Amino acid sequence: MNAPILDERALDEALAAERAAGHTIAFANGCFDVLHVGHIRYLQGAAKEADVLVVGVNGDESVRELKGTGRPVMNEAERAEIIAAIRGVSYVTIFRERSPARLIGDFKPDVHCKGTDYTPDSVPEAAVVRSYGGRVAIVGDPKDHSTTELLETMRRR
Repeated sequence: MNAPILDERALDEALAAERAAGHTIAFANGCFDVLHVGHIRYLQGAAKEADVLVVGVNGDESVRELKGTGRPVMNEAERAEIIAAIRGVSYVTIFRERSPARLIGDFKPDVHCKGTDYTPDSVPEAAVVRSYGGRVAIVGDPKDHSTTELLETMRRR
């Protein structure tokens, strides 16, 4: 069964129920534009950090701002649906900003998960997470996979 894709209000209600049940919450985020094994390993690592995993998917406009012309390849609804189908993902939401900092500050997950291209001190949202007593976890495999590189390889072939 796929994880529900919720707007922020519905996600807030769902997380209140999860917390009332005593569950811990992890948060991971990304563009997830053309899914690859690095994404799967990142999300599966994040799922091990808490009872519940919420995944924030960047909206289309923020992907364009972050990745440039021609991106995203898939629209936000399709990307969210794919992420919702991954084992270990509990909830998915789409956020419009370039950074998930506001979302993290609103939902206050117990742990914010980032990939191995970061260190706990270089995570841009680390100050927000620490401000409410959360922790940052670095998860996934070494950053050997890249959607941009995958698309370039596809173009060359």
